[in-house]
Amino acid sequence: MMFHGMRHGRDCGPRSRGSRQRGPFAVEWSMDWADREGHGMGRGRGRRMFDGGELRLVLLKLIADQPRHGYDLIREIEEMTGGAYVPSPGVVYPTLALLDEMDLIAEQASEGAKKLFAVTRAGEAHLAERAEEVDALIARLTHIGERRQRADGAPIRRAMGNLRSVLQNRLGRDEIGGDMLHDIAAIIDEAAQKIERLRG
Repeated sequence: MMFHGMRHGRDCGPRSRGSRQRGPFAVEWSMDWADREGHGMGRGRGRRMFDGGELRLVLLKLIADQPRHGYDLIREIEEMTGGAYVPSPGVVYPTLALLDEMDLIAEQASEGAKKLFAVTRAGEAHLAERAEEVDALIARLTHIGERRQRADGAPIRRAMGNLRSVLQNRLGRDEIGGDMLHDIAAIIDEAAQKIERLRG
């Protein structure tokens, strides 16, 4: 069974990385499923989502769907992944410049200072040649977004917040004893095991 029983006492409940313990029984929560599974890279993460060639294909595919500028591409990828991965301008804009040099995209006339890019015939041919790889990359982004949405749903956030408040209130009382700590931990363990056994 994947679930690992929660330890009783002071370590009751998972704490997010780098959090400071507030009082003897502080409880912290983390729902960053994309990061746990190694699929995503949120702001400040150390891992890379794609290598350079893969990112070029993703950007080229999005531009082929409709002409876009750099900011559009960043926001589109962020939306696809539910915010789990946001490529930096320092990665996106040099990649666009390379795609332009490769004649896979071309700058279009647009209002304002932002450069709008559209796919070229050579870009369409390149996407057709790499169609299977492109589909897999887009599926990866979509999957991350779906997982993030499920893990970050409003009902779950509400329930987790309620549990955190109850635990902080009960565990902060001076009169709480060891037996009650074990009872509380057992209730949480049982709930976790029931959730693990759920079938979608």
